[in-house]
Amino acid sequence: MTDLTDLTLSEVSALIEARAVSPVEVTRACLARAEATQPTLNAFVRLCPDAGLEAARIAEAEIGAGRWRGPLHGVPVAVKDMIDMAGLPTTGSSRRYAGNIAVEDSAVVARLRAAGAVIVGKTHTHEVAYGVTTPQCANPWAPGHTTGGSSGGSGASVAVGSSFMALGTDTGGSIRIPAACCGVTGLKPTFGLCSRFGIMPLSWTLDHVGPLTRTARDAALSLQALAGFDPRDRGSRDIAIPAFTDGLEDGLAGLRIGIATGTIFDRIEAEVAASFASVTQRLADVGALVEAVPIPRSEDYGTAGDRICLPEASVFHGADSGLELFGEDVARLLHSGTLIPATRHIEARALRRHLRRDWDRIFDRFDAVVMPTIPTPAVRRDQETLILAGVEESVAAAYVRLCVPANITGLPALSVPCGRSAEGLPLAFQILARPFADATVLRIGHAWQRMTDWHDHRPR
Repeated sequence: MTDLTDLTLSEVSALIEARAVSPVEVTRACLARAEATQPTLNAFVRLCPDAGLEAARIAEAEIGAGRWRGPLHGVPVAVKDMIDMAGLPTTGSSRRYAGNIAVEDSAVVARLRAAGAVIVGKTHTHEVAYGVTTPQCANPWAPGHTTGGSSGGSGASVAVGSSFMALGTDTGGSIRIPAACCGVTGLKPTFGLCSRFGIMPLSWTLDHVGPLTRTARDAALSLQALAGFDPRDRGSRDIAIPAFTDGLEDGLAGLRIGIATGTIFDRIEAEVAASFASVTQRLADVGALVEAVPIPRSEDYGTAGDRICLPEASVFHGADSGLELFGEDVARLLHSGTLIPATRHIEARALRRHLRRDWDRIFDRFDAVVMPTIPTPAVRRDQETLILAGVEESVAAAYVRLCVPANITGLPALSVPCGRSAEGLPLAFQILARPFADATVLRIGHAWQRMTDWHDHRPR
């Protein structure tokens, strides 16, 4: 019999709805998987076995009485420790916030509970989401390598099956980077689609919240539960929420897909380049209209991201005092944020408007744009720099480089697995579309996963 933890969210949901397995049975399997892998991977900052099993028993009783709430009902999920759960600490994996007890659920946790999901624990993040490696976690495919970050615990949990979906946050790639490193699917929704109320901010104007799952279909089901207007989030948009699974099976024939080009896309490892080239060829083979598209001002995204994120993070975390309670890397970034003049911050926000207009023009011609998610497979956990195309850069700068355009612009972006390196580490590409065309990136991701099996591979 297939191990329950090897199934996708869609598969286990169908079994639960049909009463072929019980939510309690599935939750026990996920908790056992979490406990077995925790000594090696350290994906969780806190497991919640008692609360999780109680929620599973309630779900089992409801479903048995014919009150099935939908695809997440009775399904074990996890929550990044930047996201409030009433009565539990929201620490951001930082000793600075060890006593920060949430007084109420965040909007997305409340939506998960309303959908009947079973929350089994809170996952580790790179401290206060301010990094891309989550150094306290290990990669399920190779423990000496990074999970990526900042949602590294969420990526590791989904990869090994201790949850079927895990919430992440994404300011410069922090859902998509761990998805790429851990070989799972990661969706950064359009800015304003999912409420950030009750989530510890890093950058108010760049932060997003979204799901890490095994498949694009699972991401669509998760997004259906998470999306919706919330007046408590000033960035939330009051729009009609579509059915994100509608159109998933429509395939790619006739879709206009741009292949991103520009200076930032030249600095990628050969294995990543070869894998991505095969992706673009296969998309064309199944009927997509594929054409190269230059991304204007591609080198400006990193500068704009720094000048927006750094000062906003320093304001929230109070960088004038208490830096000794943060790790060295985060303390350094928080101090750096205090050194950026207000004029540079305002200029960066103005630049963002121009960059958004660049994408408006791109989407006059294309339905979506694809590019690698990160320029290398997961690096070693102790690695701080790398050299690509003769240019040395920090791992953080390299990993954010291809992801931050979607944060600056607020575009939906989906990372999906597309291969393995010579060392057996996952490779990935991402799909971007116009604002609120989240269904389009999910459709393309699902079509890719119908013709490949990279998402079916499991680390052991």
